[in-house]
Amino acid sequence: MRWALVKVSLAVTAMVVVAFAVPLGLVIREMARDRAFSNAEREAAAVAPALSITTDRAQLERVVASAGSDAAMAVHIPAGDGSDALDIGRRRAADEDIAAVRRLGRASTSTVPGGSTLLQPVALSTGEIAVVEVFVPEAEVTNGVGTAWAVLAAVGIALILGSVAVADRLGVRMVRPAQRLVEGAHELGEGKLGARVPEEGPTELRLAAVAFNSMADQVVQLLANERELAADLSHRLRTPLTVLRLNAASLGDGPAAEQTRAAVEQLEREVDTIIRTARDAKPQTAAVGPGAGCDAAEVVRERMAFWSALAEDEGRKWRVAGADRPVRIPVARADLAAALDALLGNVFRHTAEGTAFAVDVHNGEDAVIVLVSDAGPGIPDPEAAMVRGRGSGADGSTGLGLDIVRRLAESTGGDVRIGSSVLGGTEVRIWIQLDGRERAPRRRGHRGTVRRRGPGRRLVPTFNRPRSLP
Repeated sequence: MRWALVKVSLAVTAMVVVAFAVPLGLVIREMARDRAFSNAEREAAAVAPALSITTDRAQLERVVASAGSDAAMAVHIPAGDGSDALDIGRRRAADEDIAAVRRLGRASTSTVPGGSTLLQPVALSTGEIAVVEVFVPEAEVTNGVGTAWAVLAAVGIALILGSVAVADRLGVRMVRPAQRLVEGAHELGEGKLGARVPEEGPTELRLAAVAFNSMADQVVQLLANERELAADLSHRLRTPLTVLRLNAASLGDGPAAEQTRAAVEQLEREVDTIIRTARDAKPQTAAVGPGAGCDAAEVVRERMAFWSALAEDEGRKWRVAGADRPVRIPVARADLAAALDALLGNVFRHTAEGTAFAVDVHNGEDAVIVLVSDAGPGIPDPEAAMVRGRGSGADGSTGLGLDIVRRLAESTGGDVRIGSSVLGGTEVRIWIQLDGRERAPRRRGHRGTVRRRGPGRRLVPTFNRPRSLP
C-alpha cells in the first residue's frame, strides 16, 4: 500500500507538472522573442523621423549611430529623381525580402545567418519607400529562456519530490498500523496470548485494532474457562479411580491382577497429566525439535503387549510386523501411545470377540507408515468417521479417538486415511512425515501397486498386500 500511494502520487504530480510546465515554457520563449523584436521596432522607429526629413548620408549615419549600432542596423533608400540608391550599414536581408517590404508597405521579418532581421518600411518626402533593417541576434531572442526553463524544471522536480514525500509519510501512517495488526495476529496464532495491537492510525485501522484486541481478550477468557473446565472434569475422575485402585488391590496375585493394577496406575497418571496441562497458562504450541520424538517400534511393541492380554481373553488373533528394529519419528511417545490406544480400543470396542487384527510399521526414507487393520465389519462412511466429535452412537463412543490420530499425523505434515483391509475389515493408515514438510493428499491406488513419492524418491508400496496371522 505504501509504494502504491507513492507511485500514484508520482504519476499524478508528474502529469500536472508536465501539463503546466510545458505550455508555460513555450509562453516564456514566445515572450522573449516578442521582447527582442519589440526592441528592434523601437530602434527602427527612432530612424523614421530623420528619413522623412532628409536623405543625406552623413546625417543618416549620425542618426543610425545614435539610434543603435551600425553593425545591427541598416537603411536602404531606393534611387529617386536623379539620385542613386543609398545603403547605410551592413546588409543582411536578401534583396527579394527588401523589395517585398517596399511593395507591400508593411513590416516583416526574415531569417538570416546568426538570427533574424526586422524590415520596417518608412515613407520618404519624395514618395519613395525606404526600408530600415534591424538585426536581432539569436542570443537576444533566447535571452533568459534557458534560465526560466531551469527554474520551471527545478520547481517541477521540487513539487514531485514533495508530493512523493507526503505520499510516503501518509503510506507509512497507514501501513504501520496494518503491519502491527499482522504481527499481532501472527503472535496470537503462535500462542502468545498477551499479544495486543496499539489502537492508532486511520479510523478504519484503529477500529480493526480495537476489534482485534477485543477478540484476543475473548480468546484468553475462553481458553482460561476451557482449562478450568477440563481440570475440574478431570478432577472428578479421582473418586472412581480411587475405588478402582482399591478394588484392584483386592484382586490378589496373578497376571490379570497385575495388569489391572498397572492400568489403573497409568490411568491415574494420565488424569494427573491432564489436570497439570489444563492448569498450565502457556499453551504447548512449539514443534518437536531435532533429536526429540520416540521409537515407534518400541511404542508399538509396548502397547501390543498391553492389549495382547485382552486379545487372548477374547480369542482374537493378532500380529505385529515391522517393529523388530528401531523406527525414529518426530512424535512424542505419549502422543503415539494415545493414538495407538485409540485405534486398538476401537477394534476391541466395535468388533465382535474373536475378530483378528494386525499392526504394521513401514519405515521409508521420508515417512513412516503405521497400519492398524482388523477383520471386522468395516466403516461404512470413512469421511464421517474422521469428523471430530461424531461417534458411532454406541456407549463409550465420543468421536474423538480418530481425531487424536489425525492431529498427531498432521502435526508432522502427514495424514490419516481409512480404507478396507485385506482382512476384510477396516484399515487405518497413519502417515508420519520425517522431514516436517506438508505433502499433497494422494489417492489410494489398487492393491499391489506402487507409487512414487516425488522426483528422485524411492517407490513406496500401498501396503494392501495379503497378510497371514498366526
